[in-house]
Amino acid sequence: MESVPYALFKLILNNLNACNMKKLVVLIAMVLIPISTLWSQEKADRNFRIPLIGEKAPSFTAESTNGPITFPDDFGGKWKILFSHPQDFTPVCSSELLELAYLQKEFDKMDVKIAVVSTDELDRHVQWKKALEEITYKGRPAQKIKFPLIEDKSLVVSKMYGMIHEATNNTKDVRGVFIIDPDDVIQAIYFYPMSVGRNSEELLRTVAALQKVSDKKHATPSDWKPGNDLIIITPPVTDQRTENVPDGFYRLAWFMWFEKAKGM
Repeated sequence: MESVPYALFKLILNNLNACNMKKLVVLIAMVLIPISTLWSQEKADRNFRIPLIGEKAPSFTAESTNGPITFPDDFGGKWKILFSHPQDFTPVCSSELLELAYLQKEFDKMDVKIAVVSTDELDRHVQWKKALEEITYKGRPAQKIKFPLIEDKSLVVSKMYGMIHEATNNTKDVRGVFIIDPDDVIQAIYFYPMSVGRNSEELLRTVAALQKVSDKKHATPSDWKPGNDLIIITPPVTDQRTENVPDGFYRLAWFMWFEKAKGM
């Protein structure tokens, strides 16, 4: 026995003439196609994800103030920092780039290359860079900006690295940082809101810590700074409760072993 809705549907179809049938097909198509498009977009948005620690850094090619750039490939076997910001010619972003420019020599000593990205156009990057290089910030001499400012007006890079947080703004980057090792593997990630400037010294500290623990034998304790003792992941003794502590090591508990900093 046929259900009532199905029987009604058959009755409607049987009474439609050819002309009306064509109109019905067109109407159905007009309704279904936009719904299908919206569903596909929603599905793409749901599947979007930020690249995570331990994964390969996504590669892209873009224009920059230093010419065309392919990131991270162009920086070879060096440590890299991809640094996003919301907008050129804004005070917080300007202060951040001036700090990075001031610390360029420190980053160079650590073999770190910096690339800065925002959704501004290249011409605006060029104008902003020129303006920044004329500013004396914190009583320091004006600094030359050697790292590239990358154009991302299409939002391709920003979306690739999860720097567009739509609840905040759907066309401007948040303050994102990706620290990437010489093998192009992401080692650290953090995001700041648009209204809070980042600490450049913390960038240096984090890279220094990552370089120290890259041997997979050490870890850094809370508030570690270069020159401080390191946690030893595998204790230098078989019995962790032993009273015999080898030279160069000490313990705070059987589960907390440290190696003294060299020269200390």
